[in-house]
Amino acid sequence: MADSSHLPVTHWYQAHHHWLCCWLNKKVGCTHHAADLAQDTFVKLLLKQEALQHVYTPRIYLLQIAKGLMIDQWRRQALEQSYLNALSQEEPACISQEQQAMITEALLEVDAMLSRLNPKAKAAFLLAQIHGFQYQEIADRLAVSERMVKKYMATAMMHCLLLRRQWQDER
Repeated sequence: MADSSHLPVTHWYQAHHHWLCCWLNKKVGCTHHAADLAQDTFVKLLLKQEALQHVYTPRIYLLQIAKGLMIDQWRRQALEQSYLNALSQEEPACISQEQQAMITEALLEVDAMLSRLNPKAKAAFLLAQIHGFQYQEIADRLAVSERMVKKYMATAMMHCLLLRRQWQDER
């Protein structure tokens, strides 16, 4: 017998799991990948149980969660591919699989942090850090004042410092 606290999720799983797997399979083109995403969707659902009592259209709610997971996965894959492309253009270096995995994980965490920023703050930070643009160039490109660019950069830097502290605390 299922734990009564998991009853709504159990019911949703029994009623909608097959349908969600089929929908995801059409989107990703792989039954195994679709099954993994469906499982991840229901895991997220377990973490959001208190919200389930206010959901009147379970399939729409499940789709929102699943779409978010797909977007996260696509973003992760695109970032990993960009990293691998950049590596392939560099001189061969002695970098282990473990180091590659650690670098990729760090890039994913930075990307996740940047995704929480205002889109213009993210753009300003990337233009400055990756492309080396000056604040006035960024202001012109984003159609904002140079003062606003400074504010965006301060916000982004604060997020980077918080992320760095989090990494240090985890080690």
